Amino acid sequence: MTMFKKVLRRVAIGLAVIIVVLAGVQLYLLRGTPGKAITPTNSSVKYSATPTLLIPGWGGNTWTYTKLIDYYQDQNIATNVMVVRVAPTGAVQVSGSLKGKQNPLIQFIYDWNYSTTYQPQVRELTQVLQVLATKYHVQKLNVIAHSYGGTELLHAYIGSKTLQREIALQKVVFLGVPVDESFGTNTKYTKWLFKKSHDQMFKTMLKEVKEAQLPRGLVFYNWMGSDEGKSTTDGEVPQIQSLMLKTLIKHKHVHYHQHIFTDTTHTELHQRVKIIKKIAHVIWGKE
Repeated sequence: MTMFKKVLRRVAIGLAVIIVVLAGVQLYLLRGTPGKAITPTNSSVKYSATPTLLIPGWGGNTWTYTKLIDYYQDQNIATNVMVVRVAPTGAVQVSGSLKGKQNPLIQFIYDWNYSTTYQPQVRELTQVLQVLATKYHVQKLNVIAHSYGGTELLHAYIGSKTLQREIALQKVVFLGVPVDESFGTNTKYTKWLFKKSHDQMFKTMLKEVKEAQLPRGLVFYNWMGSDEGKSTTDGEVPQIQSLMLKTLIKHKHVHYHQHIFTDTTHTELHQRVKIIKKIAHVIWGKE
């Protein structure tokens, strides 16, 4: 064997090892967080059969909500009973069951969410929601969505009259969600700012929302971060891009609440225990 062939062989082996390792890492990140049965005895928690869907952002995976899930299970607040994965082809894989569960969590994971736009994920999420409605009879749904996960939810739901008929969204917590990406950190919100938008996806949604039949009683919690020394951004998503949610729903019967967490980065919006507790309060807390 010549020296050149030996080098090629070593390179090929090295590449094969890298591919195997990367594939193993990816499978690990897609495994889903282990569920743990809870005892519905937490006196500060309101229990029901309404599931809560956890949607990660760009590049998000099992890790995104593991801390949140573990906390809720340890505190007998909610339990992870179903993991739903979707492939770029739209094929949906479901493990677990919602039957007889109190405050059930549905952990949703994209097999591949590293695309240059979120449009493929809008189609995939739409497919997942349809499967939940038709095969698992989900008629009411809470949602916790981080970053592009919330953007995808808005486009999927507002753009589908079928989903609006089949699933009544209840409480939706948006964590650092860009709604209109036209504007940067120096832009101040005004109710007429949408006229300056050059985000075609947002413009499409503005048209669709006029005809959308959003459930009465729907509550949007629009939560944003403010990174240390950066008062108008969480370090990745400018607050103005999230604030455009107000413009989107201004003529709809939707209850809207917003909050900015100081000294909180984009990632910390789903990792800080303070925020995890606040999410639990608004979704399952007793009045």
